[in-house]
Amino acid sequence: MQAKFTIVIDFFKQKKPFLKDLIPDNYIDIHSHLLPAIDDGATCIKDTSSLINGLQEIGFKKFITTPHIMGDVWKNTNEQINQNLLATISEVKIPNISNRLKAAAEYMIDSEFNTLFKSKSLLTLKDNYVLVEISYLNPPIQLFEILFDLQVAGYHPVLAHPERYNFYHNSLDAYKKLKNAGCYFQLNMLSTTGYYGEKVAKIADILLKNGLIDFIGSDIHHNRHLEYMHKRIVLKNYGYLTAAFQNNSFFEF
Repeated sequence: MQAKFTIVIDFFKQKKPFLKDLIPDNYIDIHSHLLPAIDDGATCIKDTSSLINGLQEIGFKKFITTPHIMGDVWKNTNEQINQNLLATISEVKIPNISNRLKAAAEYMIDSEFNTLFKSKSLLTLKDNYVLVEISYLNPPIQLFEILFDLQVAGYHPVLAHPERYNFYHNSLDAYKKLKNAGCYFQLNMLSTTGYYGEKVAKIADILLKNGLIDFIGSDIHHNRHLEYMHKRIVLKNYGYLTAAFQNNSFFEF
């Protein structure tokens, strides 16, 4: 009896894995802020180099970096982003980086975005898959109309970090409504380590368990984010992360 009791106790004492140990080799990141001095991410080419090197050490192979395009805050254009990308590849001095770094954008769904995608081509993750986000304060009043129009224009919306929108936390049905409206969901990997708080981690756990997460992104901005990739997972349902990580291979380039 004593031996059996000891085995049960040891089982429940098992620690959860480190996030970095769940990241598959050759992982393709689809959400990051690596380009220097273009938004609230890397501030200089030294930061960019440090972040890329640190990510490579834990299994990242390729990077689709996604500067913000957001109303009057970051009014980046396709041309500005692509020029920054070319300059970064030239200056960063990382072997073969030209084949492993490309740029898309993270678009804030607001009134300006509604006009933008109807008049100009968007910088997409791949094909017509476009990374979008919404305000953390409240969803746009016309969110579902905009999502519909976006798809009529030929795009597939990939909603960044759905677990971080507090106004949806009490309604799994709200998340399912977004999925039914055509959104793919991209989880921020740092949500699994508790970086954004207990409530966000809890919702991330629920979304994973219910099969609502499609892809995973780092959303890395700075070295503190990199540090948290070396933390342990806090989720109960972390086993569901494997499939989501593997889904990122869809974005191979």
